[in-house]
Amino acid sequence: HHTELNGTDRLIVRRGQAFTISLYLNSGSYQPGYSQLHITAETGPQPEEQYGTRAVFGLSDEIDDTRWSAAVSSPPGDTVCLSVYAAPDAPIGRYVLTLDGRIQFDFILLFNPWCTRDVVYMDSEEKLAEYVLAQDGIIFRGDAEYPVPLAWYFGQFEEGILDACLRILDMNPKHRRNPGKDCSGRRNVIYVTRVLSAMINSNDRDYGVLEGCWKDTFDGGVSPMSWRGSVQILRTWSSTSCLPVRFGQCWVFAAVACSVSRALGIPCRVVTNYYSAHDTNSNLVIERYLNEKGEIDSSTRDMIWNYHCWVESWMTRPDLPPGFDGWQASDPTPQEKSEGVFCCGPVPVRAIKEGELTFKYDAPFVFAEVNADLVYTLKYNDGSTRKIVNDQKVGQKISTKSVGRDEREDITHLYKYPEGSAEERQVFEKANHQNKLLQQKGNSGLHITIKLSTGIRKGCDFDVFAIVSNNTEENKKCRLVFASRAVSYNGIIGRECGFKDLLNVELAPGGERKVPLSLNYSKYCTNLTEDNLIRLGALLIDYSTKEAVMAMRDIVLDDPEIKIRILGEPKEKRKLAAELTLQNPLPEPLQGCCFTIEGANLTGGSSIAENSPIFRGSNVIGQTNIIINKMFIFNILLRILCRQ
Repeated sequence: HHTELNGTDRLIVRRGQAFTISLYLNSGSYQPGYSQLHITAETGPQPEEQYGTRAVFGLSDEIDDTRWSAAVSSPPGDTVCLSVYAAPDAPIGRYVLTLDGRIQFDFILLFNPWCTRDVVYMDSEEKLAEYVLAQDGIIFRGDAEYPVPLAWYFGQFEEGILDACLRILDMNPKHRRNPGKDCSGRRNVIYVTRVLSAMINSNDRDYGVLEGCWKDTFDGGVSPMSWRGSVQILRTWSSTSCLPVRFGQCWVFAAVACSVSRALGIPCRVVTNYYSAHDTNSNLVIERYLNEKGEIDSSTRDMIWNYHCWVESWMTRPDLPPGFDGWQASDPTPQEKSEGVFCCGPVPVRAIKEGELTFKYDAPFVFAEVNADLVYTLKYNDGSTRKIVNDQKVGQKISTKSVGRDEREDITHLYKYPEGSAEERQVFEKANHQNKLLQQKGNSGLHITIKLSTGIRKGCDFDVFAIVSNNTEENKKCRLVFASRAVSYNGIIGRECGFKDLLNVELAPGGERKVPLSLNYSKYCTNLTEDNLIRLGALLIDYSTKEAVMAMRDIVLDDPEIKIRILGEPKEKRKLAAELTLQNPLPEPLQGCCFTIEGANLTGGSSIAENSPIFRGSNVIGQTNIIINKMFIFNILLRILCRQ
């Protein structure tokens, strides 16, 4: 049943597959055709046959793989091997099996992606190993031009995690209002996925798992950047009477949703969409206004997130027309309400690609995340306005971890047709995306791009460059505003890191000019958020025509690499030492550093503190002992917390 990683102290099985019970008879023996057995299987506090939460059946000559059934698989004698088959559409959850009204035992029933009759069936063993059984993985953050992999420990088979996942289902408001109906709904993976999307966040004050926070400080909780796995989050939630864990942001919400889905037997993966739109008024347009100094008006709720993470779950969709089975997008990050609660999906990824915005659930919102049009309008000092030529596109490099490899897989083609293709235009017509249909390429003759110098890293000074060119046959006199600001991954603009305003930039016909902007560590170090992102913006205004062109680019400043060295030969059940090394790249010393190690049954989340200051160029070295309990280990995840 692929549940051995949950442990063998209790029975955990999957629906649509038989399990065996050995009965030792105190007297007499089993006689085929004469001996009978009355069996009931019940789940939930109010089990009823009409809701599918109670099944009553007896012995059959052979298993019926369409419903609950049982058959004897041993010859006559005083020991009976009884095969019990759980219906492939039975509700998941905790069950009580009763034999002849006298013998009872508990078991847990999960979805079964190995069963062809289950709606979560997946026909690839390699994909099942990745999307159901893998306890570790990679989530992509950073920027479209520089995706940064973040190792994550999903830990769905760790002790207590499955119980926490079932508790999430029991704490959801639908269960508390009508437990019988809710438990019946757990036969439907669409229903369960929607419940999880709502319950991973706590915005509805519904005993959800995580509280979101997108502020500069995280008082009263833990920075989302500090999490490297789902296990501690789920254990903390379950052990604190279901109080929301503080704090999460999109990749944390998505990762926890992935852990819970895999624990329940739903194939699931975390997806990252770069330049993701948050369209609050459903017009498929993200409108941004800025003044002649390049300062953006932040009063609108529409946003462009540097990246946004959600999950995809694998299932068939019998509630929709044929052709929309497979990956379904759902989003546990609280953004907008759906049917009165903060949740999103599941919606077929294929429906997004085809522009089928009437399909369940929340197709217009997800379509906008990858297809909305980004429109910048320049407000001149005299009050007039003009659209800005801007090449930035929404929905880039949609990414997930490759199957069986620690590499990025680009799945943009699953969400969108190629830009400019006839199929793309047909989708926009179907989705009534008028702004895209009417959009014309700007042709002002001016062009601007942003280039980076080599050797950019956190702790050093570096230059960036605006390359401006004049493709007309006239002399151009322009104003160039070249600015850099710290930015959070969700698009919130922070403090200035460097600024240049050139009022007289002259460009001859066919001419080009390279304008540098220096970014000094002494200035940007205190302005950076934990996202380590700096947004560059260059605005070029033609004095004669008032036309404007703009370029934007984000810089990701990597944290230093933590190097891991295993000391000795790894062998099962032998204590092993791991050496962890990090070099300080900053011009000032680091104080109060701490390595935290997390992995599959390796260390129990141990920490190693370093009390001495670590000066520039110096190494901090820590050692930890681990014991390999199985013949394989998944990953060692580390973080370093430093107070400067």
